[in-house]
Amino acid sequence: MNTKYLTKASLIAGIYLVLILIQLPMGDLAFGPVQLRIAEGLTLLPLVETAAIPGLFVGCLVANLILPSSSTFGLIDVIGGSLVTLLAAYLTSKMPNRFLGSLPPIVLNGFIVSIWVSYFTRVPYLITALGITGGEIASVAIFGTLILSVYDKATKHNEN
Repeated sequence: MNTKYLTKASLIAGIYLVLILIQLPMGDLAFGPVQLRIAEGLTLLPLVETAAIPGLFVGCLVANLILPSSSTFGLIDVIGGSLVTLLAAYLTSKMPNRFLGSLPPIVLNGFIVSIWVSYFTRVPYLITALGITGGEIASVAIFGTLILSVYDKATKHNEN
């Protein structure tokens, strides 16, 4: 791996973590049965930047390690949630467009992460799945589109 790739991956991991940390004052919004993680907008980056795949994984792993939910949901959330993010990032990188690229993080988080979040919060699975899926849709549609637009402009600016 080259230095530029590692730097990009590290920056993406750091940005993911910072976006999670700024949400902590909002309570359970970033890690409860209804999740709206601003950082999940970064999940579209693998469409245009392969360094986002390890970056999102590491950012999610570190965030899950330090979030208050890690004491509630335990190791399954730290490892499982991070692996779901890794798989979603990889699958997103293989998608031909933004719409299809948004499906892996939305579907995988919505249906897999909801399993243990539902169990530990004692909120019915269907409600949890709808809450997490809805939050993912909002994060990816709003923040993801914004992040890709900024990335595209920055990339075009650097080419000139």
